[in-house]
Amino acid sequence: MQSMPEKHLFEYAVIRVVPRVEREEFLNVGVILYCSAQGFLQTMFMLDENRLRAFSGDLDILELDERLRAFERICAGRAKGGTIGQLPIASRFRWLTATRSTIVQTSSVHPGLCTNAGETLARLFAQLVQ
Repeated sequence: MQSMPEKHLFEYAVIRVVPRVEREEFLNVGVILYCSAQGFLQTMFMLDENRLRAFSGDLDILELDERLRAFERICAGRAKGGTIGQLPIASRFRWLTATRSTIVQTSSVHPGLCTNAGETLARLFAQLVQ
């Protein structure tokens, strides 16, 4: 009898671009996923320039890209992630998903179970962003 793969708790949040915070409109552009048991913290994002320009014509796409790349660097940790990148993995996830009133925000954190965090990140990205 073949055993079922072990399921691990993961947490994720959707990364959103909020051009005008006061209007509370947003466009999903990425996902960040953390799985403690697998030592996994990664983000996937995509900036569709046409959709973003239709949404708000005055967005600085290069600045948005840099902010999202900072998410990647913090997820990767080490010196290139700056001061926050030096924190333990759980602390980095909590910092990245903290509530903020800026053009790049995250949804609330949602839990789930997975066997492979990387595959789960790709599936959530396809469902929620693409």
